[in-house]
Amino acid sequence: MAVHIHNPNFFHTHHLRSSLTSASASPSSYLFHRHSASKYPSFLCKSNNKDDYLIDAPVSVGDGFSFSGGKYSDQPSPSDEWLKQGKWVKAHRVGGSGVEAKDPIFGLTMGASSQASKDLFRWFSVESGSVDSPPVILIHGFPSQAYSYRKTLPVLSKNYRAIAFDWLGFGFSDKPQAGYGFNYTMDEFVSSLESFIDEVTTSKVSLVVQGYFSAAVVKYARNRPDKIKNLILLNPPLTPEHAKLPSTLSVFSNFLLGEIFSQDPLRASDKPLTSCGPYKMKEDDAMVYRRPYLTSGSSGFALNAISRSMKKELKKYAEEMRTSLMDKNWKIPITVCWGQRDRWLSYDGVEEFCKSSGHNLVELPNAGHHVQEDCGEELGGIISRIISKSALF
Repeated sequence: MAVHIHNPNFFHTHHLRSSLTSASASPSSYLFHRHSASKYPSFLCKSNNKDDYLIDAPVSVGDGFSFSGGKYSDQPSPSDEWLKQGKWVKAHRVGGSGVEAKDPIFGLTMGASSQASKDLFRWFSVESGSVDSPPVILIHGFPSQAYSYRKTLPVLSKNYRAIAFDWLGFGFSDKPQAGYGFNYTMDEFVSSLESFIDEVTTSKVSLVVQGYFSAAVVKYARNRPDKIKNLILLNPPLTPEHAKLPSTLSVFSNFLLGEIFSQDPLRASDKPLTSCGPYKMKEDDAMVYRRPYLTSGSSGFALNAISRSMKKELKKYAEEMRTSLMDKNWKIPITVCWGQRDRWLSYDGVEEFCKSSGHNLVELPNAGHHVQEDCGEELGGIISRIISKSALF
């Protein structure tokens, strides 16, 4: 994959062709030009590719909106294997009055997965590397999971303590019903991120964030520059044209229709991940992404609430992000990595923004919106070299 990096002060003021390959990634050529359970009765089903699957769905685990288990083969579940690699981190105090959450349609008491924790929220986190190494925190986009960094984590773990987590409302982290302890506003994502980072490390960190959540992470970095060594943004909403959700995501914010579509695992996970770039999802990976939607309606309700907040607040937050990144007093090293096959966010204006703001730009011609899915191992090598090179200045 050819990768182009822009910034005048990082390597040379003129074009320099160099190698950014790693042992775990195939050799690539880079162009730098920088500008500053238990058993239950099973049902046999047939998939389109004629593989046999078992549905294991005990009513006792369901919440009335979906079922537990989903489309599993009789082989080990990929999502179970992923869960074994992680742990739950308790961070960010639960707000609200403590009353039981009720669903927004019928007013019925929600299942346990939609209820807020008693004191602190639980975040699912996967960590790789030595605890004594410099920390790098990988932050997924909207909508995705920490699982999207599964190929990046092993590469970074050679020299760093790499941590990937699921945002509240996503993946395997807590998903309280909106209005009952967490409302999924952008401000809450900023403050909860601060709580999570303070819980997992006392050291300064390098942050990598993908997509629309970049706006929230940049605000956190602006508020806490003392905690940040480097900030790497993967296809962030940098231009005014980016400050609008694509229809694939905005549909989840619609009244009634949004509630229905957000409960559909194919619409909620498969379609957003595969419609924004060249990524072709394998069935094993799809089952990890679908698992939260198959096991509880809380994932869909959270997606609906997040979409509404994002649709309402993204423009404001994106404008604040651009202002912050254009500030001449900004001190944190910034690198923008851009997958040029992004079908949601146009590349138009991105290079000009990085030139005028003096931030580094890495172009990945064969990656889409979810860069870490399209070239996870390669991204790990790029991140490692960005962090190590910035440490020299």
